[in-house]
Amino acid sequence: MAVILMLAYGSFADQVDKITRMEKSTTLERVVKFCDVIETLYSRDYFRKSTPWDLQRLLQKAEARDFPGIIGSIDCMHWQWKNCPTTWQEDYGNRKGQKNIILKAVVGFNTWVWHAFFRVAGLQNDLNVLGQSPVFNNVLRDEASNISYGINNTIYWNCYYLAGSIYPR
Repeated sequence: MAVILMLAYGSFADQVDKITRMEKSTTLERVVKFCDVIETLYSRDYFRKSTPWDLQRLLQKAEARDFPGIIGSIDCMHWQWKNCPTTWQEDYGNRKGQKNIILKAVVGFNTWVWHAFFRVAGLQNDLNVLGQSPVFNNVLRDEASNISYGINNTIYWNCYYLAGSIYPR
């Protein structure tokens, strides 16, 4: 319970010790153990870059769903950071004065998160975060997978991501 409280609310170990009646050192040991278990359970299938086989599988699933060439959904999620440390307040503030963290992720049809990127400090919007993310590096280095697909009698040579709510109206 202490670990979940700490991770869910961004609490410190000594903030949950009154609720859980555990020593700070024990709570911190449990957080490390919890994270180790999660990494061990999910790293082989989820916490890794996509392989050519993964890409082919994603493209086949997309084709079956009438989205030829799509390799996943990409989006930025904004979370308010209630317990943002005072020294970081300026770096993580948005234009409304709220403190937030942005996570950009790419998700496949089977809810496999195969890319995640937390923004760097500074006032950022979704497009700036996408520009700093390594997800497009293989395209920029001309190392992207060569695929072809047709839509309305037009042949395309690059995969794409389904994105929503990042462009101005």
